[in-house]
Amino acid sequence: MSVFVMVIDDSPTIRKILEICLHRAGYEVKSFQDGVEALRWCGAPEARIPALVLVDVGLPKLDGYDVIQHLKARPALAQTVFVIVSRRDGILDRLKGRLAGAHAYLTKPFKTEEIVAMVQAHLGSLAAEKPAGWQ
Repeated sequence: MSVFVMVIDDSPTIRKILEICLHRAGYEVKSFQDGVEALRWCGAPEARIPALVLVDVGLPKLDGYDVIQHLKARPALAQTVFVIVSRRDGILDRLKGRLAGAHAYLTKPFKTEEIVAMVQAHLGSLAAEKPAGWQ
């Protein structure tokens, strides 16, 4: 079982790009089109604990900042790394991301090499571990 990464982005194109580049780098990826769908899946029996979550800020229904706060409230995700991937690049956006609990902030457009390098930088020590299921 490989390291599990969750992607939450309303753009089908961005989700597919992230899925492909992370899968090629050896990660298992599950993606969602909005935060509500991701949170709902987290309560399902087949849900797994992600080592890292890539989340867009401008999501429908529930913005990325709120998604991070809801996921971080779960004790099982205490070790999960949260990374914002957004078109917004302002100082306030980055500050809000940090306050919500994001570990990093990457702006779109991005290069797939940047995504893989950033994920590897945050999960380097976790790559040898196998994430457990929901407790």
